Amino acid sequence: MRTYSILKKPLLTEKSLLERDNKNRYGFVVAKDASKGEIKTAVEKIFNVTVTKINTISVRGKMHRMGRFEGKKPDYKKAFVTLKEGDKIEVVETTAK
Repeated sequence: MRTYSILKKPLLTEKSLLERDNKNRYGFVVAKDASKGEIKTAVEKIFNVTVTKINTISVRGKMHRMGRFEGKKPDYKKAFVTLKEGDKIEVVETTAK
């Protein structure tokens, strides 16, 4: 899998921003078939940081209904990456503010 196709976008929710500030953990939406090792190498290569821990979650899309029409949001995968003490990802820092 190509390095740049693994990370889709950063997670910029209130909870992920608190974890970024307190625990040095960053959240990303990643490709559904990406493994923890692939995610680790992608983050280390793209942002030039050291990854110490990765937690992944597969999220099932919710059903939505508007009147008589039904639909389903797509499934996706989230990864929470803990960085070494002192490392930061500058792109996520500037996007969140």
